[in-house]
Amino acid sequence: MTTSQTSARPLPAVTPDDLPRLRRRTTSVLVASQVVGSLGVPISIALAPVLATEVSGTEEFSGLASTASVAGTALVSLPLAALMTRRGRRAGLVLAYLIGAVGAVVVVLAAVVANFPLLLLGMAAFGAASSANLTARFAAADLAEPDRRGRAIAFVVWSATLGAVLGPTLSAPASESFEGGSIPAAAGPFLWAAAIFVLTALLVGALLRPDPLLTARALAAPGEETREGRSLRAGIAAVKASPRARLALTTVVVSHTTMVSIMVMTPLDLGHHGAGLQLIGLVISGHIAGMFAFSPVMGWLADRIGRLAVTGLAAGLLSLAALLAGTAGPRHGQTAAGLFLLGLGWSAGMVAGSALLTDSVPQPARAAVQGLSDLAMNTAAGVGGAVAGLIVAQAGYGWLNAGGAALLLPMAALALFTARRHPERDAAAEAGAGVEAGVEAGPRPGKGVTD
Repeated sequence: MTTSQTSARPLPAVTPDDLPRLRRRTTSVLVASQVVGSLGVPISIALAPVLATEVSGTEEFSGLASTASVAGTALVSLPLAALMTRRGRRAGLVLAYLIGAVGAVVVVLAAVVANFPLLLLGMAAFGAASSANLTARFAAADLAEPDRRGRAIAFVVWSATLGAVLGPTLSAPASESFEGGSIPAAAGPFLWAAAIFVLTALLVGALLRPDPLLTARALAAPGEETREGRSLRAGIAAVKASPRARLALTTVVVSHTTMVSIMVMTPLDLGHHGAGLQLIGLVISGHIAGMFAFSPVMGWLADRIGRLAVTGLAAGLLSLAALLAGTAGPRHGQTAAGLFLLGLGWSAGMVAGSALLTDSVPQPARAAVQGLSDLAMNTAAGVGGAVAGLIVAQAGYGWLNAGGAALLLPMAALALFTARRHPERDAAAEAGAGVEAGVEAGPRPGKGVTD
């Protein structure tokens, strides 16, 4: 089945001369959607534990709201990838943001009627918006030149900085806007988030045209355009067949799990050592800055010195972060430095791993493989966050960091093994036929790019 047959209507063929303009347009739309969409999650997620406590009537269930959101992000990853495989990035992103908006409204309804199971259901649906924010980084790579994929992914990751930093600061005014009404103040930010997600869905739906994934597929080599080649089974097979894809998947999963596991317990450790809320907020802000603000640097490095080298850098930064944070004790400055490096290591691992994953599998299988990556990443992080609390309760924060560092050992070993057995090669050769093949050969006669 060809791309044109799976779409509602074909557009005129995209020529190689059109690609630079189309890349700029696609990147601009993705950046704008990230700036807006990334406001929605932090504006409300900061108050999720408070709302869960109010609705359930006990602090014991306060963490379940965030856990439900993480679970929702993981669960929607594969269906979202399947939809994108059939209908393109735009359809998947729009649907995910709309599901997130519906979930936010359900959370508000649950708060009004004080129904805790309904609250968890709403939070799970709310997590779909987080999945959309994550998936946007892969959409940036669809049309990128092979030697610029790292920078394309990193630029979209970087654009989430504004929302990640400003979102939590909007929680207070969003709550105050509903004081005195029938909606609990802690639920107010979720209505703001619903509006933000709807706006982002409209932005993507109206402007992300032509679809970057379907355009890339229309420019791919003729032999790759089978429906079977785009299935989840084909995606799993593609990962199994490529040592570099396995390393990329490991890098993304381990980097994210290590970061989440240590980060979620750091405020608690800071509080135990006398830090106030303001200091805790500053430490977390520094951590967020490390995650997003320097991602363009990581993208540039991934393109210039190679994905494997930046994977090694990620392992080194995350290990150093665990060492600093785990041995800081009452030295809050050392904890802050550790959390900043933790964010920086996450950025290196996420950018290099995502670029390497895109490089290492055939174009038709990429959407399925990317969905598999996000499912594994969020599932592992959810488990890691839950286990982190048990480790801190039983053994302490230092042992949690030691465990996080231990997770990095298989990743570092696999990177060294892969570098020795499969030296870094040109990305076009790794990826097989893809956009780069289309640029060289041009679109095939009669082949349209779908809307």
